[in-house]
Amino acid sequence: MDPNVARSWLFVPATRPERFAKAVASGADMVILDLEDAVPSEEKDAARRAAATWMAGEGVAAVRVNPADSDHHDDDVAAIAGLPGLRAVLLPMAESVEAIARLRERLGPDVALVPQLETALGLLRAVDLAAAPGVRRLAFGHLDFAVDIDAAPQPRALLHARSAIVVASRAARVAGPVDSVTTDLDDDEITRDDATQARALGFTGKLCIHPRQVAAVNAAMGPSRDDVAWARRVLEAGTTGAARLDGQMVDAPVIVRAQRIMSRAGDHR
Repeated sequence: MDPNVARSWLFVPATRPERFAKAVASGADMVILDLEDAVPSEEKDAARRAAATWMAGEGVAAVRVNPADSDHHDDDVAAIAGLPGLRAVLLPMAESVEAIARLRERLGPDVALVPQLETALGLLRAVDLAAAPGVRRLAFGHLDFAVDIDAAPQPRALLHARSAIVVASRAARVAGPVDSVTTDLDDDEITRDDATQARALGFTGKLCIHPRQVAAVNAAMGPSRDDVAWARRVLEAGTTGAARLDGQMVDAPVIVRAQRIMSRAGDHR
């Protein structure tokens, strides 16, 4: 799956290679082998070897490395650079354009870079980070961000941050951003609601931490059948200026929205 259009991004601890194939079978658009939070320091080397073995063979994945200022970062990048199955790299705690430039130099231009914004400084630099060469999308990490600004990790409290990330992505002309995880693993409705609200804000992807979240995220982030039917009616009407359709006004922005819905439907058919 093209990282630009991937809806569901499923984390798998890189210490659990027996789960890699199961993650792929979950229907997730992108599997992320996690070398950061999910891996204790003493297991980092084993995690790197497992991730490298997967992507050196027939496995395809994204990788979340440790932050640029971490003692583990350089070893992470060295372990995955040049692997044929590497599609994207998530950089947590992203704050520095220079760090992204160094990452691109080591990984090459074909690997999609996804800075994960988890601090106030990262958010304030969002446009510059999104516009850095090699960056395809931004991602949000709401738990660390809430700690950094001393706010509640709730959608209402962090609405300003999510909106700012969407606007920064558009200003930099990169794909819609990837929303943070839903931590409630036992309630599919909460995952669906979180993803639906994120999509309404302009996010076009979402991070997942369990395979059961994938279907809800894919459904919420992709266009519904009703959306597609509406978009098809708008485009088949052949309107080029303001007009009336199904009791609603149709003009240029409405036509653009219909075109985008049909494009996304084609990407995920």
